[in-house]
Amino acid sequence: GMAGAAARGPLPLPCLLLLLLPAASAEPELRFRPPAEAPVRLFTESELARYDGHQEGQPIYLAVKGVVFDVSSGKEFYGKGAPYNALVGKDSTRGVAKMSLDPADLTHDTTGLTEEELKSLDDIFNNVYKAKYPIVGYTSRRILNEDGSPNLDFKPEDQPHFSIKDEF
Repeated sequence: GMAGAAARGPLPLPCLLLLLLPAASAEPELRFRPPAEAPVRLFTESELARYDGHQEGQPIYLAVKGVVFDVSSGKEFYGKGAPYNALVGKDSTRGVAKMSLDPADLTHDTTGLTEEELKSLDDIFNNVYKAKYPIVGYTSRRILNEDGSPNLDFKPEDQPHFSIKDEF
């Protein structure tokens, strides 16, 4: 019981430090990480379309590369009447790659994009969207195969921590 523990004396300092260290260094990262067992939310096109910034009090969602981001904190960019509102409520991968708001480009389809556009897409995906906005789910296209069966290669994106950067 307690007497036995007391008899052994306190832990030597290095052990105490080791016990404290991992927790201290991991803490800032964990703060933003949803629990690992959080279910992955799947968005159909019609579900995603509901979050297009036009309804007061609803979050604003934008998908890039099949990853759905909550861009509500960027309301001045994505809200109703804002400059990039055309991008939200859908997967706008092509528009992001081409920096285009042309309705024809507001699609997940990346067919025929240049190397440069694909590189730009990855830069913006990692350095704007993943760095600034929480991931809330994935489009069905990203999670499912054409026939609707689960895509076994699907891996959720890691999102270790946010850093606030200016849009584009």
